[in-house]
Amino acid sequence: MDTKKVDRRVRKTRKQLRDGLARLMEKKSIRDIKVKELVEEVDINRSTFYLHYSDIYDMLSKIEEELIEEIEEALRQYPLGEGRKSMDFLCRMFEIMEENREIYKALCGQNGDANFVVRLENMVGSEALRSLATLFEQVPKREISFLYAYCLNGCLGMVKMWLIYDGKETPEEMAGLMVRMVTNTLREYHDAQEKSAIS
Repeated sequence: MDTKKVDRRVRKTRKQLRDGLARLMEKKSIRDIKVKELVEEVDINRSTFYLHYSDIYDMLSKIEEELIEEIEEALRQYPLGEGRKSMDFLCRMFEIMEENREIYKALCGQNGDANFVVRLENMVGSEALRSLATLFEQVPKREISFLYAYCLNGCLGMVKMWLIYDGKETPEEMAGLMVRMVTNTLREYHDAQEKSAIS
């Protein structure tokens, strides 16, 4: 049999399962979702499910790993803090979320996986924190941590609002908005630091 056809079929089945899981997670916690319920939701056989995953938790874990790997790849390609690359990274991040909107929406929603969100925060955050420390070398590390937390939580709020309320803004528009908001915050902070140093 043609390997491409098999691969296409596997991708299609996994997408069906992922979309079905996202829909169910809109209504209930992952611990309350059964394989039987999921396969009925997407109209496939239980045996087909078990060809890909051992249980619901295994499925969720593998989906999350794939999503994390995509963001990691974007970070490698567009390191934060290197001129235009921050904007390029954010564009790519929003594109990835747009392509996988339903599962991201479910994972960030009320029945989502807080650990997944924390993993994303830590991965992107460590790069952002490094950039801030370089930008504000004279500022105490503790203060940089507060500045980072302030910016991070604002960015997370933007992402969640865009995902959960089905924002119509394009990835480019969201990336631009985020860059403007963070840049303005950093500029205000920098100006306040300079005034403080003068007085």
